[in-house]
Amino acid sequence: MSIIKEFKEFAVKGNAIDMAVGIVIGGAFGKIVTSLVNDVIMPPFGYIMGGIDFSDKKLTLREAVEGGLPGVTLNWGLFANAVVNFVIVAFAIFMLVKAINKLKRKEAVAPSVPAPTPPDVILLTEIRDLLKRQ
Repeated sequence: MSIIKEFKEFAVKGNAIDMAVGIVIGGAFGKIVTSLVNDVIMPPFGYIMGGIDFSDKKLTLREAVEGGLPGVTLNWGLFANAVVNFVIVAFAIFMLVKAINKLKRKEAVAPSVPAPTPPDVILLTEIRDLLKRQ
């Protein structure tokens, strides 16, 4: 099988297309969550904490030196924003998976009507019962 044919079969499978759509939607969702954290959640949190803006909080390990050496900093405020982003995304995905699992459970629990017994099975059962009586 040629590699082009094999790639074509892979690319047109439903799973590959579903995955691509999920990645695009996930990227857009990530931008929404980032905006939610940076623009909606962190400003009031910073206000409660005394007007602190976490995005520019850092610990300076070494000051920049004139002549070319840049400063070295630990940007813990950006890390805090990233942690909040992660928690929100993880919670949203958890709720989505929980809802999907609930729908699947409802489908599985739905009462199923037993299939009618085929006539040939009924006939064979009657023959068996007659033979047992003899």
